[in-house]
Amino acid sequence: MEDSTIKSTVGGLRAVELYYRVIRDISSGQIAAFQSQTRLNSPKLGVLTPDKFRDVCEITNQAVRLFVLELVQALEAYRTFTEREISFNWLSVYMPVRFMKEPGAEKSLLDYFMHYEVPTSRICFELSQKLLEENDARTAEVLQHLRNRGFHFMLSDFGGDTCPMMRLSGFPVDYVMLSPEVANFLGNGERSDNAVKSIIGFVNDIGAEPIADGVFNSRQAEALYTFECSYCAGSLAGKYMAERYVRKKNDT
Repeated sequence: MEDSTIKSTVGGLRAVELYYRVIRDISSGQIAAFQSQTRLNSPKLGVLTPDKFRDVCEITNQAVRLFVLELVQALEAYRTFTEREISFNWLSVYMPVRFMKEPGAEKSLLDYFMHYEVPTSRICFELSQKLLEENDARTAEVLQHLRNRGFHFMLSDFGGDTCPMMRLSGFPVDYVMLSPEVANFLGNGERSDNAVKSIIGFVNDIGAEPIADGVFNSRQAEALYTFECSYCAGSLAGKYMAERYVRKKNDT
């Protein structure tokens, strides 16, 4: 990050811009939800994707400042998509774990949702694996309390080589997006398929909905559905696109 603060615009462009991709219902092929991805427009470095700025940002309190900008844009996008008569259950926006530790976090969220007149259930907060590193029981308590308010949460990139899987049982998230590594195991033999089935079964057994990421063909999607994973994202479902391009299929 170049500055100590995050600006809302850079050279007339949004400094923070959310792109969206579809999460599809495997059985029907219909849109189930939208996952957002943040891009930062830097005058010196160009467009930065999350792998280029998240870790640096989260070392400082800039993570919270950035989250507010992302949240406002997601709330505006929800209203825009609704006005375009696009059918979906929710759209996600990344939330840094440290935001949940902020004093007044719940009131702040409720104020934003009330101001934009968006139901709390229609935005899903995406959490990184950093959640699984939390040892303070208060984090899980706040998470549950926010869920009681109607907010949804999705843990992303679950099941990869470095993921502490068993710790997930301590955090009551609604959705778990599987690492693309999981889908890549499909079709590599019975043992690999059984491993994928076990991961999906674990997520279902703790009461969360699994979403497979990195799915690129129908064979993978069919296998995942057989293993009781109902949703997928990846090249088969659709790529990330700017808000202005997200339209109903029959819209030009």
